[in-house]
Amino acid sequence: MFRNTALASLALSLALPLSAQAEEVVVFAAASMKNALDAVAADFQAETGHEVVISYAGSNALAKQIIEGAPADIFISAAVNWMDEVEKEGLVVEGTRADLLGNTLVLVASGTGVEPVAIDANLDLEGLLGEEKLAMALVDSVPAGQYGKAALESLGLWEGVAPSVAQADNVRAALALVASGEAPYGIVYATDAAADDNVTVVGTFPEGSHDAILYPAALLTGAADDADRAFFEALSGAQAAGHFLAEGFSVLN
Repeated sequence: MFRNTALASLALSLALPLSAQAEEVVVFAAASMKNALDAVAADFQAETGHEVVISYAGSNALAKQIIEGAPADIFISAAVNWMDEVEKEGLVVEGTRADLLGNTLVLVASGTGVEPVAIDANLDLEGLLGEEKLAMALVDSVPAGQYGKAALESLGLWEGVAPSVAQADNVRAALALVASGEAPYGIVYATDAAADDNVTVVGTFPEGSHDAILYPAALLTGAADDADRAFFEALSGAQAAGHFLAEGFSVLN
């Protein structure tokens, strides 16, 4: 009896340090990263036992929350300018910021088998929309919306379609409007389009029509344990790269 009790106590004492080592990693990430980043987090959790909690939203909203004191260990933005704002506040760990991923901007249509169009100054986007709406993320604050507006302006198409734009809080919400048929067309990232079988990519915006789409990532000063740094480093690893490439991102770091 004593021997069995002693063995049970020994087993418990050995297990406690392992459970005590498990930490929580809080990540604030651009909504367009959800499919790929969920897969990266699942791998990390399975391998380390640490928990990864990810908050997805527009980069603008996430940056403002971080600046206002929201507890986050890692920030991945879909645009350089919002990471700049967080860094200006002294909230980025020096030497950790890096451009992690790249993306492309596409025009999507609701449904399948929709004919492709050439996206240039001759595109009759007004005609395609008719009396209906063009879904976009918030054009003055969310990166996907900002890129989309800039691209339309550079092609001379913005003024004609501006009254028809239905703005959504983030790019995934804009995608949902098109996927559900509430809007016949929308402007999203290529990675978002690949995540939903209910939309068709009908064209890709020329690279020169907007700034390069970059996803800077950084460890934040609120990060308090080794798990935070370990997950941040895992984002640049080969296993993570596989998930990012599978969803259509270009891997930069």
